[in-house]
Amino acid sequence: MSFVFIDRPDALAAVDADDLKAGPLALDCEAAGFHRYSDRLCLIQLTTASGNSLILDPLAVDVRDLLHDVLVDPSIEVLMHGSDFDLRLLHRDLGIRLRGLVDTQAAAALIGESSLGLAALLERYLDVRLAKKYQRADWAQRPLPDDMLEYAASDTRHLHELVARLNAELDRRGRVEWAHEEYRELEQIRWEDDGEADPVARLRKARELAPREVARLRTALEWRDDIARRLDRAAFRVAPDEALIEVAVQRPTSIEQLEQIKGLNGRLARSEGSDLLHRLEGIDALADAEVKGYPKRPRDAGSGRPAPEIEELAERLKAVRNERAEALGLARGTLLSNAMLLEIARVQPRSRAQLVEVDGMKRWQVEAIGDQLLERLARS
Repeated sequence: MSFVFIDRPDALAAVDADDLKAGPLALDCEAAGFHRYSDRLCLIQLTTASGNSLILDPLAVDVRDLLHDVLVDPSIEVLMHGSDFDLRLLHRDLGIRLRGLVDTQAAAALIGESSLGLAALLERYLDVRLAKKYQRADWAQRPLPDDMLEYAASDTRHLHELVARLNAELDRRGRVEWAHEEYRELEQIRWEDDGEADPVARLRKARELAPREVARLRTALEWRDDIARRLDRAAFRVAPDEALIEVAVQRPTSIEQLEQIKGLNGRLARSEGSDLLHRLEGIDALADAEVKGYPKRPRDAGSGRPAPEIEELAERLKAVRNERAEALGLARGTLLSNAMLLEIARVQPRSRAQLVEVDGMKRWQVEAIGDQLLERLARS
């Protein structure tokens, strides 16, 4: 095998920490949220500058002491692709706030690549084709077969060379500092627990339901969550959202009716359905005034739909953004989001100094499109 699998304390103790610290260090993570109840950190893949590849098993050994000083040192570049969720996992599960990030997805976006997946970039720049067999594998299973581990190792094996190619393109276009600013922004990502968030708030269709139907849906989601936690299974694998919405609307009153709900597993209905029906009876027993419908979104002062003149100005700024994005060869959203354009229209800055102070505005964006935006604002 072209990697070392670290799943025992003695193997962990034998890792050459100096090799990790020599940098740059390519890193990727595998989680289990597609199969398991929680997105636990299941594997950490590393490839050092010397070409050594390691796969760490954080379910078997405590890897924090080995990784912490390396990953928080801003002088050691850490090469990742699409780092957003992995950064959250490292923060939540290991308490590590990574520094020194280089993200190949962010770099590719600033070059103007239309396909930002790792497989697409490796094929385009290095003529390397990654297998897709285990994209949705259960990384929490143990033992892991060798071909799954080999698949995991491939995610970091080529990152050093890919970064070199992307850096050359960024340098040729004068966008190296743009990329560095994006990397530093990504480093601020932290795991945030949504706490007591109302489960119905993430389902768009729930907004269309009557209050009592929303209350039924909420209790059905809580029923599913209890089962998913007990079985250590991803919630959508217990029952799909659409089936629970049908439960809320149709309000089955028997196991037989529950079995007829499209998408709801009959075995689940027979084994766990009595509990669900009992919970639904509790909703039926509530007085109308006690029923909790779809949550109202809090509105801060000054929020809500902007004034028509602000929307009109944002549309004019959007035309400037679109023209400039085409000239730079960037995706429109990469250059500047519609939400940022609306905020700029609201603030109406009159100088570069004022523009860079707009909440969410980055210095590279001011450099790339600031003069054009200010010119259009001056005519408003």
